[in-house]
Amino acid sequence: MDSLIKICGLSTPETLDVALGAGADMVGFVRFPKSPRHVSLDLGHRLSLQAKARAQRVVLLVDPEDEAIAQAIEAINPDLIQLHGSESPERVAQIRSMVKRPVMKALGVAQASDLQALRPYVDGVDHILLDAKPPRTPDALPGGNGIAFDWRLLNGLDPRLFFMLSGGLTPDNVAEAIRLTKPQAVDVSSGVESGPGLKDPARIEAFIRAARTAFAAAHH
Repeated sequence: MDSLIKICGLSTPETLDVALGAGADMVGFVRFPKSPRHVSLDLGHRLSLQAKARAQRVVLLVDPEDEAIAQAIEAINPDLIQLHGSESPERVAQIRSMVKRPVMKALGVAQASDLQALRPYVDGVDHILLDAKPPRTPDALPGGNGIAFDWRLLNGLDPRLFFMLSGGLTPDNVAEAIRLTKPQAVDVSSGVESGPGLKDPARIEAFIRAARTAFAAAHH
């Protein structure tokens, strides 16, 4: 599979257009009211239409109820559902059979033992996203906190595992992250922002350029 670059937390037509124009493979829309990147169903619908056939559209949900999933699918019609909460392997499998479209499960990593949590999920999802575990603070979000984990922890991963790397990636460090961890995909949100939820067009373009170059080098 080709290497994928995902820009997550897009919330304006202008920044979505920048991401699409720069060649993002996946664009993410956040449905989580506590996040500064949260989009309404109406805005999500409009952004999804803008991205249709230009990139894979991902909707990010956190421990969603069935009704919230149904609403997001009807409004946004995503190509892929990203689950970014504490959904159990059973719940993930249930959602996957319900939505009948690919599902990506995000898992937080802070230490080597966290990778043990991967096993129960691997067979029941289409993609695994490895993100830094959120800090233990009241205002921490499930993702998009702009912190990285120690990438060396991934040295022992099964090389056949398709995973997306996330957490603290920026235009300045994504090449090093790709070189060290050899992911099949990378995901960025806060690393291409000038402030919480404010995507920076120049940083989006720089991130995609740096990641594309690093992926090309890794495949030679």
